[in-house]
Formats: sequence, structure tokens, C-alpha cells
Amino acid sequence: MFEKYFKLKENKTTVRTEILAGITTFMTMAYILAVNPDILSATGMDKNALFTATALSAMVATIVMALVAKLPFALAPGMGLNAFFAFTVVLGMGHSWQFALTAVFLEGIIFLLLTAFNIRELIINAIPLSVKHAVSAGIGLFIAFIGLQNAGVIVNNDATLVGLGDMGSPAVLIAMGGIVLTAVLLALKVKGALLIGIFTATIAGLPLGVTQMPEGHLVGAPPSLSPIFFKFEFAEIFTLDMVIVLFTFLFVDMFDTVGTLVGVSDKAGMLTKDGKVPRAKQALFADSIGTTVGAMLGTSTVTTYVESASGVAEGGKTGLTSLTTAGLFLVALFFAPLFTMVPAAATAAALVLVGFFMMSPIQKINFEDFTEAIPAFITIIVMPLTYSIAEGIVFGMLSYVFLKLLTGKLKDISVVMVVLAALFVLKFFI
Repeated sequence: MFEKYFKLKENKTTVRTEILAGITTFMTMAYILAVNPDILSATGMDKNALFTATALSAMVATIVMALVAKLPFALAPGMGLNAFFAFTVVLGMGHSWQFALTAVFLEGIIFLLLTAFNIRELIINAIPLSVKHAVSAGIGLFIAFIGLQNAGVIVNNDATLVGLGDMGSPAVLIAMGGIVLTAVLLALKVKGALLIGIFTATIAGLPLGVTQMPEGHLVGAPPSLSPIFFKFEFAEIFTLDMVIVLFTFLFVDMFDTVGTLVGVSDKAGMLTKDGKVPRAKQALFADSIGTTVGAMLGTSTVTTYVESASGVAEGGKTGLTSLTTAGLFLVALFFAPLFTMVPAAATAAALVLVGFFMMSPIQKINFEDFTEAIPAFITIIVMPLTYSIAEGIVFGMLSYVFLKLLTGKLKDISVVMVVLAALFVLKFFI
């Protein structure tokens, strides 16, 4: 059944490889089940209900990705977008969380329309091939940085922005040990190296207090959604604040998703010869549906997860990988304490080494042509430094258009790219 539907032999993969890849993806992104409720509950939303909404929205969106797009990418409420929801829209601007949910719901509907009319796919195809290769490398640096930061290896520093953490702390020791173990397993070509590293680090964290055993029962019914289900403020739709909030959600999600799809597809060797993402329209439908359904359930914008790269690194190539991940989100609803006990220090190794894997497309960039190489470099460096995939693409695209324009290489610039560049400049002023 799986072979025929997902064409496993044609994609040179097996059921075992795909399932292992799906488990790995889930383990590297399972933190969202704990982090998303924690962030959004700052608005006054029910934390237990948020856990259920997070798991269900991730499951629904990832199933669509698996069965319709047949790509090995998983989705869930996006980091950064949930912080904007809670700390900017609600706590900063003073709106209710119902107002913010309404903006997310409208965003999902608009994305469905943009996807139906191929506008989002048009944007993906407009990104130059050199910048697409750079997106993969930029995401690599970005998620490696996230992994090191989550584990406390990299910390805030008022003088230099970032600095080295306490290398003697238990969390850092677990993270560094996990990186060494996983790197050795990868060098020895052990299958499931990333997953083995996560499990080993989680167990090693128990005596050091890094991994906390869950209290009470490990199995139970999912918390009720009723406190946050379908809570919208439609009376606020035509206000200026709604327009501003909606534009920001649209912009960040658009280019975060585009960047992740391009970067992970490039790393997986899935891009076509002319640099297009296969079944991009179906993939974009998945996050549009996920965002719309997620808003109804009561959570922030759902987007494609960069951690999907960990499953791709384990050999995941088809929708069976994402179907496995979706299944684990369903299981997580009933085993919440067990899945949320995996500490950030344990997943750090997977994120850092996946970051290393994501760097390889740099080799495809033509460094002899400065009008191609400099925008690629800017894309790569801006992503981790701004903590945003979207901003990396913005600066990369702008520098590409300006360099080509000022050096007389007008034939390399499409009309879509010029329109996008104008919108990017406008976005800075807005």
C-alpha cells in the first residue's frame, strides 16, 4: 500500500527508512508541544487547551502535506509567529487574543486563495537559483544556532549580543556529549544516528536533572479545547490595526514557509533542474489549511518546520515520513508528559548536525559571479543574525535585484522579482 501510493522504490527509499525519518523529525520538533502553549498562555489563553490545539493543528497540516503533497515535511504552529501573536499583538498592542486569532484565521483564508491562484508558487519560482542554494545554507546556520542556544551553549551577552555559556553546566555537558556521540555515529554510518543521539542524551539527562520525569500518569485523555475553540472577533476585521497585524502575519509566514520548502528540498536533492520545488502548490495548501484549521482550534499560524531537515537527513524522501510524524502528534495527545520530557539539550545535537548537512548546497553557488555570490552570502548571513528565514530571503532578493540592475544584467531580473523587491522596500517603511 505504502509502496504504491508514495512510490518508495522510485524515490529509492524503504518503509523502514521513511518511518525512522518521521520519528526523527517528530523528536526534533516535539518541543513545540511544550513551548507553544507556554508562549501563547501569556495572553491569558488556557494552557492545557493550547496543548491540544498545538498537537491537532500540527497533525492535520502534516497529514495534508503527507497525502496531498507527498513530501517529507512536517508542520506545526511556527516559532516567532507565536511570539508575535502573544507579545506584540496582544501584550504590546493591547488587543485581545481573540483579535489575534481572527487575524490568523483571515491569513489562512488569504493564503488558500493565493495558493489556488498560483501566486505563492509564482513567488517561489521567482527566487534566483543561487539564492535558493543560499537559503539551504542559511537555514543550516540558523537551526544550528537555535540548537546551541536552546542548550545554553550560546547565551545572551550585553556587550557582544551573544557569548559562550557555562560549559560546566549539566545541560551544556549533555548537549556537547550528544553532539560528539551523534557525530561519531554519523561518521560510522549508523542508521538512525540522530534519533539515537536524542534518546541517549535524554536518558543521560535524568541523573543530572536536565531531563525531568513527568509527574502523575503518563497516559490520559487530551485536555478540552472548549476555552479557545472558534473564538473570533469578526467585528474588528475592518480596522487599521487588523490590516497591520494581518500584513505582518502574511509576510513573515509567506517567506518562512517558502524558505523552508526551498532549503529542505534543495538539501534533499528534490529541486528540479530549473530549481523548482516539486508539488509546491500542494505543499503550500498544507500550511494554508493548517493555519485556517489551527485558528479555529485556537492556536497561532501553522507553518512548515525547518526541523523537517532532520528527517530528510535520515533518508526521508516521501510523504510517508510526514505521515509518520503526523501519527506521532496524534499519539502525543494521549502521552503528553512522555513526549514533552525530552529536554532542549537532548535535541541540540540533531539540530546542530542537521545544520551541517544543510550547508552542502553552497558548493552549487557560482562564486566567480559576484552578482550571484554576494546576494547568496547576504542571504546566508542575515538568517541567523536576524533570527528569521524571511529576513534572509528579503535581503538576499533585494541585493540580487540591485546588483543585477546596477551592473546592467537586466535579463536576469524577472518582473515578479521587481514587484517583490518593491514590496520588500515598502515593508521596511510600514
